[in-house]
Amino acid sequence: MNAPIRQTILFDLDDTLIHCNKYFNLVIDQFVDAMRTWFHAYPDMTEAAIRRKQVEIDIAGVQATGFKSDHFPQSFLDTYVDFTRLTGRPEDSNEIDLLWSMGQSVYEQEAEPYPDMEETLLRLKDEGHDLHLYTGGEPEIQRRKVDRLRLDRYFGDKIYIRQHKNIAALEQILAEGHFDRHNTWMIGNSIRTDVVPALTAGIHAIHVEAQTEWEYNNISIEVAPQGAFLQLHHLRDVPDGIQLYILGH
Repeated sequence: MNAPIRQTILFDLDDTLIHCNKYFNLVIDQFVDAMRTWFHAYPDMTEAAIRRKQVEIDIAGVQATGFKSDHFPQSFLDTYVDFTRLTGRPEDSNEIDLLWSMGQSVYEQEAEPYPDMEETLLRLKDEGHDLHLYTGGEPEIQRRKVDRLRLDRYFGDKIYIRQHKNIAALEQILAEGHFDRHNTWMIGNSIRTDVVPALTAGIHAIHVEAQTEWEYNNISIEVAPQGAFLQLHHLRDVPDGIQLYILGH
């Protein structure tokens, strides 16, 4: 049974349609291993302390200037410098170069789709829904992911890439596109950048649980839904979730 009313559906990209956090976590593990090796003589240099400082610095950078690719490797360098000053261990230019290359390597990973990505998008398209892609990051990096997976098959030119992925950015997209908010959905893994902006804008929201989540994305929801707010475990559950809501209203 097809949904009776055509919906406009905006999908997040990273950790909604494709893997992202798992690659960042792998590189962070490499960073922690390197730091533990270099600072092995200092007992206060625990794995937990290193991870805590890196996350703190990385999140602060995103909050200040949005999703810039340099934030991630810079968080490695700033963490390294912080601990050299704390311990008195001299900085080493070779170590600094290695950390920068290590941080940048995450953007060289292949785009890997989440399970059921193709089937989910194809079903929604076949049901007649209007699909859009709304992602945060630098255009060159995000466009490369889109091209590798040929996502234009589903979204065409309805792709929005924003350095700041927040309420203002979503409002601009909705206003410029003259979206019917009663029939518009935002689907993503991030409470901060997908769900809360969608609920604030008065559109439907679906939170799809990521396989691994970044601390930045986890915030409390303090806005009441004006429409649907669904929390699903799997991407493949999205079409049925939308259809059941529409048929019930």
